[in-house]
Amino acid sequence: MNELRFVFVTSRPEKAEEAGRLGFRIERVDVDLPEPQALDPEVVALEKVHHAWERLRRPVLVEDSGLEILAWNGFPGALVKWLEKSAGLETIVRMLEPFSDRRARAVCAIAGFDGERLWTARGVTEGEIAPVPRGAGGFGWDPIFVPTGSQRTFAELPPAEKDAISHRGRAWAALAEKIGRIADS
Repeated sequence: MNELRFVFVTSRPEKAEEAGRLGFRIERVDVDLPEPQALDPEVVALEKVHHAWERLRRPVLVEDSGLEILAWNGFPGALVKWLEKSAGLETIVRMLEPFSDRRARAVCAIAGFDGERLWTARGVTEGEIAPVPRGAGGFGWDPIFVPTGSQRTFAELPPAEKDAISHRGRAWAALAEKIGRIADS
């Protein structure tokens, strides 16, 4: 089996730390890439992986995540980073107050490209939006997402527990399976 060596292009060291905890030995590189505006994280990841390849000319991985709030027909999706930065987590929670349905879906898409082959992996975790932000762990919108079956937000979970059930952990597991099949062929 040929071992594929990837560069993980991300500005968030926390994402690379998660990948490392999940067993991926990858180099993180922070490269300024255009940020596609789309609700679907897979659309964003596919566009970004091509930009990353053009910049580095090495096997690359990119990841994008989204928070789909069902009462808002999937908004903000991959635009959650923008909404979090512009409005804040407390405002997102407040904006959801008029809705009885607090269900949400955490979605992660990872795209890889080695110059010839392109593949994607997707992970989803069902849950709901907490009534108030809670917890100091994690990053981004972790303090407002409560995965189904838990009373705690992602930010309140120990890293290993979060990794086992998170959208990102599931996407990395799916990617490992796909890359293994590619490398074995």
